[in-house]
Amino acid sequence: MLGAMAEDLPRPGSLRDRKRRRAEEAIRRAALELFSERGYDQVSVTEIAERAEVGRTTFFRYFGDKQEVLFPDPRQESAEAVAGVGRPATAIGSSLPAALRSVRALVTAFVGHITADPVDYDRHQRLVRQNPELYARSLVKQRGYADLLTAQLRGWGADPVTARQAAELGLACFYAAQAESGDDPSTLLRHLGRAFDRLEVQSSGSPPG
Repeated sequence: MLGAMAEDLPRPGSLRDRKRRRAEEAIRRAALELFSERGYDQVSVTEIAERAEVGRTTFFRYFGDKQEVLFPDPRQESAEAVAGVGRPATAIGSSLPAALRSVRALVTAFVGHITADPVDYDRHQRLVRQNPELYARSLVKQRGYADLLTAQLRGWGADPVTARQAAELGLACFYAAQAESGDDPSTLLRHLGRAFDRLEVQSSGSPPG
């Protein structure tokens, strides 16, 4: 899950953009409700559109199929989540500790964003775990986040190897936090912090305090 890239995308704000976002959110919420009530395979696009009070044409204007409803554009999603994360004061270069500090800020902001509505987060994760095709799509999306995160670090002056290594380690911390918390949105951020703390101790060579 991750990525950044608030600096790489145009800022939203136009009336048209706000209408689009409201329609997308209504469709996503309707889909999550229906999938949770009946099961992913038992829900049609028509039923999602009806629950969201939009037409099928509107649905397909924003989403290619019902699977896509669960996996929004990672670039836009990430940009919104980490818009407040600032560029480091100096270029990261080949410093893995510096890269990890930036990764920690980005991953933490993103996880805070996706768990802001714990009910929706839990619904989404349950659906993904219960459906092999959704789980496979989720894994592909996660690789996309690794690429976005790597690109952001390179934009902040990290060399290619350091950027990729830090991105992968950041995702590893997220996966560890999911496992340790049982993917509970109420404790996920706390476990994420612990995972990064352990990683920082190892990368700095300092003994645990």
